[in-house]
Amino acid sequence: MKDILLIALFAFGGAVCAGALGALVLRLVRHRSVAVSLTVIAAVTVTAMLAGTLAVAQAMFLSRHDLGVVTLVVAMAAVVSLAVALLLGRWVVARSRELSLAARDFGDGGSFAAPPGLATAELASLSRELAATSEKLAVSRERERALETSRRELVAWISHDLRTPLAGLRAMSEALEDGMAEDPARYHRQIRTEVDRLNSMVGDLFELSRIHAGALALSPSRMSVYDLVGDALSGVHPLARERGVRLDGGAVDRVPVEVDGKEMTRVLANLLINAIRHTPADGTVAIAASVRAAGDAVVVSVTDGCGGIPAEDLPRVFDTGWRGSQARTPPSGVAPAGVASVPAPPAGAGLGLAIVRGIVEAHAGRAAVRNVPGGCRFEVTLPLPA
Repeated sequence: MKDILLIALFAFGGAVCAGALGALVLRLVRHRSVAVSLTVIAAVTVTAMLAGTLAVAQAMFLSRHDLGVVTLVVAMAAVVSLAVALLLGRWVVARSRELSLAARDFGDGGSFAAPPGLATAELASLSRELAATSEKLAVSRERERALETSRRELVAWISHDLRTPLAGLRAMSEALEDGMAEDPARYHRQIRTEVDRLNSMVGDLFELSRIHAGALALSPSRMSVYDLVGDALSGVHPLARERGVRLDGGAVDRVPVEVDGKEMTRVLANLLINAIRHTPADGTVAIAASVRAAGDAVVVSVTDGCGGIPAEDLPRVFDTGWRGSQARTPPSGVAPAGVASVPAPPAGAGLGLAIVRGIVEAHAGRAAVRNVPGGCRFEVTLPLPA
């Protein structure tokens, strides 16, 4: 028993010495390539086995011939083991180089294509992570391109919309200055109207910039949806009466919600003004509110008589700068009896619905639109308070 313990101690001592030396070498080459590290690890493993075996053989007091035979056998086994380890290590390194090249292409803006047949589970896991990151970045790039396109369109539209009233203001001011205006009071009223329009446009731009920057400060309080709808209807009633459009707000439940009253009233007013603008005279704009079947949210809907939105335009309705097509322009019908025929109010800069979505999403809600017979329905879903 003592002899076996002594042999074990000699083998352990030789292996520990070789392992300590290998650890020191591995630390010195830690900044080198994977191939060098694998070579050192293979050499340390073989050397530790060789040192332990030779230490035991030396301690057993074998004859010189027997010790030479044991040493030769162990050395040949060590050489073969080291060669096999280096060969397999080169294969792993070659696979890691393929992964590095694929990652380099990915870093240059391309998509990540995982090399087939990776050698280790770690490399395969890294490849899957890079592939998932590549997909996320591709989606992010596509979103960024869409946002950049939206910004360019918005700048173009805003520039046009600003140029038109400014040109009118300049012409009217020059006419007043030269004394060419036959009715100065009418010019003054028109100037006031154009200034109000410009002020509204600038206000929408400021609101949209706050939404996109995440700087929209909300002051939520508990209130009834019935009161919100009533405030919005009273604000747009003069426009509806001028356009000859009926407002129907009879299907509104008295449901409590936790919202910023000012911002949510603006949401409903934007939807109602948009619906009135695209509904022909003698048409109806209906607003309703009810609790969703699941009982966790309230749905406020605004239904107009615009004739519907083309299916290809539905996904873009809430995009910044979207104005729709001529398909939503109501046909020029005859105004109802007792109502003067008035032209449609000037279209905005395509910011109203984008502001609607931003405010609703800031309240953890969702804005959607779908076609219904004779028009379309905008729906705002708001979570109910706990």
